Amino acid sequence: MLAMDPRPVGVFDSGVGGLTVLHECLVTMPNEDFVYLGDHARLPYGPRPLEEIRRFAREIGAYLSQQDVKLVLVACNAATSAALPRLQEELSVPVVGVIAPEAHAAVQATRNRHVGLLATAATVDAGRYDELVHALDAGISFHPVACPLLVPLIEGDDPYGEETERAAREYAAPLQAKGVDTVILGCTHYPLIRKIFERVFGRDVSLVFSAEETAREVAETLARKGVENERGREGVYRFLTTGDPAAFRELGRRFLQLPVREVEHVTVATLEEAAA
Repeated sequence: MLAMDPRPVGVFDSGVGGLTVLHECLVTMPNEDFVYLGDHARLPYGPRPLEEIRRFAREIGAYLSQQDVKLVLVACNAATSAALPRLQEELSVPVVGVIAPEAHAAVQATRNRHVGLLATAATVDAGRYDELVHALDAGISFHPVACPLLVPLIEGDDPYGEETERAAREYAAPLQAKGVDTVILGCTHYPLIRKIFERVFGRDVSLVFSAEETAREVAETLARKGVENERGREGVYRFLTTGDPAAFRELGRRFLQLPVREVEHVTVATLEEAAA
């Protein structure tokens, strides 16, 4: 008889973008409990130095461990780029990131072996996608583009407005010039404006966003470690933010597309203490 493990899965992101990944996890693993932390007080991570993002990720990882989670999902591309190997070394629970599943999906999707990446500056600078794509297929020509305007626009008052479309076209242009047939949406915020990207790139370009693959990897990891929760139960999810809980709730609904009820506030000082 399989031993059931009722501990929650911990998920974190710089803001609400990771809720797009959490949504897929809730669909894939409806029987599991989740605790999600959005580090809104220090958003955005994208423009920050990798060393600083690594410190933030280690603080949050340590804090979630204290919340007795059984796995940590880094639902943030910048934090995965900066900190995944370090977190995997330091934490006593499995740690899953969002980059490897996307690199894998992109390599499988491309036909002409020209792959583009749209992501934050930190994710582009870290070069993890580049390494992973080339580890899978050394012959792929890889074209990363940093998109500093997109996260603020997507979290802003008019995510589907003309300004967002203009920015998306501007960032897409160099990739179109290179003739890519596959583009990785390398930030958990970007699926929210997927329709804009579909319009900009057209039918002939595959857009890769790995929430489904990432959720599958989490489910497989829980199964392999024998720490799933019992089937047939309805999991619960709760939310923590270092920012304003009311703002998180409002924006969170847009990203999760499910009810967001209670949101608890956690201070940055509490996270810093966890890692001390």
